[in-house]
Amino acid sequence: MSNNKRVLIVAYHFPPVRVSSGIQRTLKFCTYLREYGWDPLVLTISPNAYEITSPDQMKEVPEDVVVERAFGLDTSRHLAIAGKYFHRMAQPDRWISWWPGAVWTGMRMIKRYKPDAIMSTFPIATAHRIGLSLQKRSGLPWVADFRDSMTEPGYPRDPVTWKIQRKLEEQVVKHCTKAVFTTEPTRQMYAERYPEYDDTRWAVIENGFDEENFIDAETELDATPLGADGQITLVHSGVLYPQERDPRPFFAALATLKRAGKIGARNLQIVLRATGNDGLYQPMIAELGISDIVRLEPVVAYRDALREMLRADGLLLLQGSVCNHQIPAKIYEYYRAGKPILALVDPSGISANMLREVGVPDIADIANAEHIADTLLALMSALKEGRRAGVAKNAAAKNSRKSRSAELANLLNKLTA
Repeated sequence: MSNNKRVLIVAYHFPPVRVSSGIQRTLKFCTYLREYGWDPLVLTISPNAYEITSPDQMKEVPEDVVVERAFGLDTSRHLAIAGKYFHRMAQPDRWISWWPGAVWTGMRMIKRYKPDAIMSTFPIATAHRIGLSLQKRSGLPWVADFRDSMTEPGYPRDPVTWKIQRKLEEQVVKHCTKAVFTTEPTRQMYAERYPEYDDTRWAVIENGFDEENFIDAETELDATPLGADGQITLVHSGVLYPQERDPRPFFAALATLKRAGKIGARNLQIVLRATGNDGLYQPMIAELGISDIVRLEPVVAYRDALREMLRADGLLLLQGSVCNHQIPAKIYEYYRAGKPILALVDPSGISANMLREVGVPDIADIANAEHIADTLLALMSALKEGRRAGVAKNAAAKNSRKSRSAELANLLNKLTA
């Protein structure tokens, strides 16, 4: 170990789990924090808890970073009988079995490595439960990295889950030294929800992109376009939540345009990569008769996903009004990819505002199929005529993961001064 200060990071999402951009926040903090005076110690879950794993990002974990994995199971896969399990066995989430072993392992790490602070990161609520237990036992400063909100009116939708997560949220806010969010609107929402705490309790560290990942992807990039001659290919890379990123109006717009003869497989391909809900969307697509236009593709290695973005004609972004105070992590990767963006968002949300600020013109109301159709046709026309470009490099460069790590190090320095 170096002479740097040390931070114990509790994170469910860590290699070898294969997910979309959600894993990158913790992984890149571990990569860059040491340049700013902090050595990360990672406490994560045993790989058997992950539904999909891949070794492709294991090599990005610095060899000398301490990583310990505590035993944990996925209730829905490991503790179910005939596909069913007791609801209480998955509260606050399906990985609650991780909690006891992680607290034991975390306290052992604290005694051995003597970290100066603890950090736990959402969206797996059990990670915050572990952070809360470790803080109470150790008395160390604790950063609760919420990223997005843990609870909102009607979210989580299950009332029992909502009640349990809200109670946990209250305890986290009470005991953490700093609660961190990825957007200013979410920070403001929590400040208003918990007015008994002053502004020093809250902070914002946005997501970002990693330049080294893109450089690596570009070194072996196939320069040929994704689509065939005459085809425009638009890619969405990552999870499409049925409520938060509802694609049904988009599908309806495609079906309408196809029936009118304005689009078809000859001139448009939509690639939905790793939606996480293919079983839900495939029947919709088939029923609307757009299976020749919309392709549901499986999860691929992260570098391959970046290469696909770089070869596409445009990138597709979806974010519904229920997430108006949230920014999809992939938006920063889309910035760096430098490709035109078709944004299906709520016009009054923070994502729409961000895209306008960097000059993205093709923004449609995610809930309005007619508006989506008009915007898509305008984008296709502009692409054919060479009138669309991606986000400017100087605007994208302000959003690197390395700069976010510097922000976190500065926050930790203040907490431990």
